[in-house]
Amino acid sequence: MSRKVITLAEIRDGSLRNVSFEAIAAAKTIAQGGEVVAVLLGESAQSYANELIYYGADRVVTVENEKLNHYTSDGYGQALMAVIDSEKPEGIVFGHTALGKDLAPKLATKLNSGLVSDVVAVEEAGGNLVFTRPIYSGKAFEKKIVTDGVIFVTVRPNNIPVLERDEARSGNVTNLSANIKDLRTIVKEVVRKTAEGVDLSEAKVIVAGGRGVKSADGFKPLQELAEVLGGAVGASRGACDAGYCDYSLQIGQTGKVVTPDLYIACGISGAIQHLAGMSNSKVIVAINKDPEANIFKVADYGIVGDLFEVVPLLTEEFKKLKVRS
Repeated sequence: MSRKVITLAEIRDGSLRNVSFEAIAAAKTIAQGGEVVAVLLGESAQSYANELIYYGADRVVTVENEKLNHYTSDGYGQALMAVIDSEKPEGIVFGHTALGKDLAPKLATKLNSGLVSDVVAVEEAGGNLVFTRPIYSGKAFEKKIVTDGVIFVTVRPNNIPVLERDEARSGNVTNLSANIKDLRTIVKEVVRKTAEGVDLSEAKVIVAGGRGVKSADGFKPLQELAEVLGGAVGASRGACDAGYCDYSLQIGQTGKVVTPDLYIACGISGAIQHLAGMSNSKVIVAINKDPEANIFKVADYGIVGDLFEVVPLLTEEFKKLKVRS
């Protein structure tokens, strides 16, 4: 059964977030040969449209309005409802990001629709679309099918493979006029406390520190290793609570959930709350002085040793490898 599916593309710091392309890939599977329509919101939205088409969107609908330059639940909600009313899709896909987690339930309620959140895989089986999502802090997975109504899902970043970019693809780009009114929230200024560089939630490599880093200065070797690997720095709640770094770096049940290709845990004991945020990483390397640390139970590779000795050695070796390549 072919379907029309819309996806919401997210723009951050002047570029499209990678999860926007992952949402298109998921939408392609859901569409089953139907049409995938990407949606862009904001004053300069049209300038990003072609990139979405290169990554698999068949059409792009923009809602260009200065009130959409910064995310607000009211503004984005009104814009998306206008698009949904116009397009009448059978499927909707958002990224399971801070934006998606806030906006998707609101729209699902307005549409009287179900919502399958935090999806890590989409596949067809027995004539049904099957959505896989982690439960119990990642200890188990459940599979869901949608039997009626709009198929509305959010996809976890770094799990749905992106389609190959093809600049030969073309598609229509249209602008939809939406009356954005009665906003209860107005963004005056955005002050970012996160470190510059790779977005933690979309990073392919993460070097994370726990209480074992001992101080804010203890994160410097981790930052150097992350820079060499083209990755991001994260932290356990223990490190954040101790004041070693900002809470924007926190990974875990009450922080960010990440699924990088490589996760290097430095001085992290492996509390269950932290494991809930990173245990689905593709390869986990643990560095800890305590050979009985819980983190080694989920690690693919373990190094028993002082992180202040091990991390600089790793950094130097990776630098050598980069020079050779």
